[in-house]
Amino acid sequence: MLCACSGEQFKFEDAPRSPESLATRDFSASGLSSRTGDWESKFEDTQVDEAESTLRDALSLNYEEARALLGRLEYQRGNFDAAFQVFHGIDIRGLTPRMTKAIVERTWQRKPRTKGDIISTQEMSMHSVSLLLEAILLKAKSLDELGRTREAANECKTILDTVESALPNGMPEGIGEDCKLQEMFHKALELLPKLWTKAGCLDESIAAYRRALVRPWNLDPRRLASVQKDLAAILLYGGVETSLPPQLQVWGATTPKNNIEEAILLLFILMRKVASREIDWDPEIMDHLAYALTISGQFEFLAEYVEQALPGVYNRAERWYFLALCYSAAGQNEATLNLLKKVSGCSEAKHKPHLPSFLLGAKLCSQDPKHAHEGINFARKVISSHDQTKHFMGETHKFLGICYGNAARACVLDSERVALQTDSLNSLNQASLIGHKDPELIFSLALENAVQRNLDAAFSNAIMYSDMVAGSSGRGWKLLALVVSAEQRFKDAETIVDLALDEAGRIDQLELLRLKAVLQIAQEQPKQAIETYRILLALIQAQREFQAKKFHSEVCINTIQFRVYCFKQFH
Repeated sequence: MLCACSGEQFKFEDAPRSPESLATRDFSASGLSSRTGDWESKFEDTQVDEAESTLRDALSLNYEEARALLGRLEYQRGNFDAAFQVFHGIDIRGLTPRMTKAIVERTWQRKPRTKGDIISTQEMSMHSVSLLLEAILLKAKSLDELGRTREAANECKTILDTVESALPNGMPEGIGEDCKLQEMFHKALELLPKLWTKAGCLDESIAAYRRALVRPWNLDPRRLASVQKDLAAILLYGGVETSLPPQLQVWGATTPKNNIEEAILLLFILMRKVASREIDWDPEIMDHLAYALTISGQFEFLAEYVEQALPGVYNRAERWYFLALCYSAAGQNEATLNLLKKVSGCSEAKHKPHLPSFLLGAKLCSQDPKHAHEGINFARKVISSHDQTKHFMGETHKFLGICYGNAARACVLDSERVALQTDSLNSLNQASLIGHKDPELIFSLALENAVQRNLDAAFSNAIMYSDMVAGSSGRGWKLLALVVSAEQRFKDAETIVDLALDEAGRIDQLELLRLKAVLQIAQEQPKQAIETYRILLALIQAQREFQAKKFHSEVCINTIQFRVYCFKQFH
């Protein structure tokens, strides 16, 4: 090329066998630059035709191939506008039938031509096809660099349309051994959905991802997994609901019905590949799967996949904590506590304390009085560590105070009960100094003061809690009414219950009506109490009818769980 452009004589070692024979050589930009030296001047518009003509005459390239090589050089230099102008001169639409025919004939032959084969001057070689596909791909990338992303996606789509029309059943084995057709096509498969996503066309992006997965295109495991992961991500977070087209609904009852189910299926497949070591561990896959199963309520399945993670992915404390979160979300608190006890066991004594596990253990124990002493141990381990933040310290003192109070109510000895009650109030007051804007803390403080008959403090805290939740908590109203009734102010307590009935939900109304009836009996008003009980019974009957209707929705949830199970078993 240097000889041709500089005017020196260029001699071929062998005579060209066809007008396209030299197009089968891979003229990389590095090869050109090594023979041309420093070619620093940029092509002007008038020079493109001159250089193109020189290439055609000296190297026996046709018009399109010469432009493809020049465009590649401009692209690699970063001259995207110049590269686009060069590529734009190639009549891709007119060449598409010849490219398709060449690919079809190549798949029929399935073997490279020998020197004795006669090549028609109208027949396009596979290297010429590869060169032109590369030109289309670089044209799309140039348009993307110029900010014309939608046009870039349409150009990239041309590659897929051309190859798919020639290979409707997928890419045959061995077709990429002597040309770049497969490589260019794979790059286009990966680029197209990203261009559509960048252009904001998420429907087209999802369709492009599915298009890359429905046929065997000989993608290597890493590339295939990347496409599957990206599709799962856009299905989960794209905000566009796109059901599978009818031609892809081939799995009967286990066919995904929405984006979430399709994403879960893809992620199950990826996790199986990770387990079989077909692909490397990718934390993003587990992150996507955790999100998908969480919003679907399938926490047990998530726990199973956490357990299947290969050794070394998580350390033991992290694995147990992850599993504990799964089982806690599934309502299996006993299993959760057993896992958290392992984190605080002797096997982890030499490791750095895992504070989130201890804090979760203290929280769960604070919700169940029979685990009060275990919760105290969890909370003390957090406090004894000097690594916790101010927020963690406040939460820990809150849970510790609740556990102390629960333990005190289960004590037999008065001296032990008094000591625990004192510790409970001290811990809760300490927590209030750190996180005084926490409604749950204020409620716990009001309840503990009420239990210990500190009625003034309990009333003040109950009022504060009601103000913080804007009167929307039924348990807050109930606690306030109980505190007032403890002062023998039954009429005021009944008035509070009446106010609460206007604000409370259906479940809270039952408790409040029962409390109202008790207060009316305490005021020696049996007729009013009987009427209140009649209203209570009517609400209970209505609730039973509502539960019967709710059974249908539970059946639907079980159907979703069955589908997830089928995905896991059969895919």
